[in-house]
Amino acid sequence: MSTRHKPQILINLRADSDTGLFTKSSKLITNTYFIGFHLNTSERGPHNSCTGIAIDLEVYLIIAAGEILVDIFPRYSRIGGAPFNFAYHAKHLGMDVRLITRIGNDKTGSWILSRLEKSGFDTGFVQIDNHHETGRVIVTPDEKGGHEFEILRDSAYDYIRFPDKPPELPDNRTAGLIYFGTLAQRTPSGFNNLQTFLSKRQPEMKCFYDINLRRDNFSDEIIKKSLETTDILKLNTDEIGYLRNMFNLDTENPTHLARWLIQRFDIEMVSLTKGADGSEIITINNHETTGVIDFEIVDTVGAGDAYAAILAIGYLKKIPLDTVLSIANAFSAAICQIKGAVPEDPQFYEPFLKKLAGATDV
Repeated sequence: MSTRHKPQILINLRADSDTGLFTKSSKLITNTYFIGFHLNTSERGPHNSCTGIAIDLEVYLIIAAGEILVDIFPRYSRIGGAPFNFAYHAKHLGMDVRLITRIGNDKTGSWILSRLEKSGFDTGFVQIDNHHETGRVIVTPDEKGGHEFEILRDSAYDYIRFPDKPPELPDNRTAGLIYFGTLAQRTPSGFNNLQTFLSKRQPEMKCFYDINLRRDNFSDEIIKKSLETTDILKLNTDEIGYLRNMFNLDTENPTHLARWLIQRFDIEMVSLTKGADGSEIITINNHETTGVIDFEIVDTVGAGDAYAAILAIGYLKKIPLDTVLSIANAFSAAICQIKGAVPEDPQFYEPFLKKLAGATDV
């Protein structure tokens, strides 16, 4: 571990029990580590306190671009969409996050906007569409513990208007990343707008492509063009199998397929999720694997998005790959033990903030 210490800031926080938002007082300190935090819930009154957080001042900018929608389950509804889920996790895990998306001028859109505001998101990049409804997905559990998705078409997120170029890194941001997927590119305008946006990013801004193929909502052209901009790629076994057929590759070995993608598209890192068989991270020179944690599954929706958030943070913070895999595995398992893709209680993130803090090379 490096002995170099970075200037950090000591923050005392108070969390409002209704909104989960924090207010803070702070002072600059040096020669200390990010030690995580402790929530004191024993106080009486409307607030809980959280003291003694030493936070690394090297904050990283993450832009999540794409769909936000409502997942309609048989008995309840939840806000969803991979970019939203990813952004929500990344924000609650300490990242500076901007979500570029589009909602309808309807009751569902108002609900989503209220949730974003209460969660502390900058909603300046959330567009309101007066002509198209907020995105909706009908989610049906299948016999294997997974889900079938009926994704309704002509939704507000199909008409996202991206800025002329991604926001530049502020002076106090040392690195950045743009997260995107496939669904928001399913229309010609969505495809062209997003690809133009990505092409104008700063060299320091990396691209994280979470491929998330949904039947009847993608094309080979979308995948290939997206791979050409990719620095970090996340996909599952079905998706890497699709790429094998798409590119007419002979090998069925997922590691060989990942390394072919790395060399063909100049990708830095590929992460392969394998359900009950665990997950892998593959680079040109390294290969790390992990199994799965034994736990009782409540809902698997959003597990991959949770995994992606840890993967992105680990990449930006240069956390060792085996540690990233371990934390990502634990975090996605925790998400599978709640209903919906994101937790209601911000304290859910406390143990994972501590794990990331302990893993950061300071």
